[in-house]
Amino acid sequence: MIEQQKQLLAILFAGGEAVEISRIAQALELEPGAVLRHAGQLRERLEEQGFPFELLQVGDRLQLATRSEYAQVVRDALELRRNAPLSQAAFEVLAIIAYNQPVTRAFIEQVRGVDSAGVVNSLLEKQLVEEAGRMELPGRPLAYQTTANFLRCFGLESIEALPELPDT
Repeated sequence: MIEQQKQLLAILFAGGEAVEISRIAQALELEPGAVLRHAGQLRERLEEQGFPFELLQVGDRLQLATRSEYAQVVRDALELRRNAPLSQAAFEVLAIIAYNQPVTRAFIEQVRGVDSAGVVNSLLEKQLVEEAGRMELPGRPLAYQTTANFLRCFGLESIEALPELPDT
């Protein structure tokens, strides 16, 4: 492993969260394209050598993560509580936000036909959605958008990677 790949791995390990490619490039004194090349080589090396880690690209960020097959043993060792699975209502609201963002709660409720405040709050707590500011509409309602955590959880590089909606 070359020194720059080791440095990249050290940055991602210490960061714990997704780190902007531009920040990594600045720290390593490289162009962003070179960082992405090193990331690809590092990703291959981690897989070839059977490490329990994978290198993810989430939009314009890179993150070191534990492979999903090790989730249970990590959870058991660290006594992490298992996240409750998302309800059907949560998936509905998440889809509405993901495909139409930024959206207001009123828009979500208009599409679903029911009050969605509790579901939106649950998605905020799980950090799958976040406030995106206020809309230029009467009353200046809050708007919501998906987060980098949403992309990571659903294995997407960007929001553009969402599957196409079927024609109805």
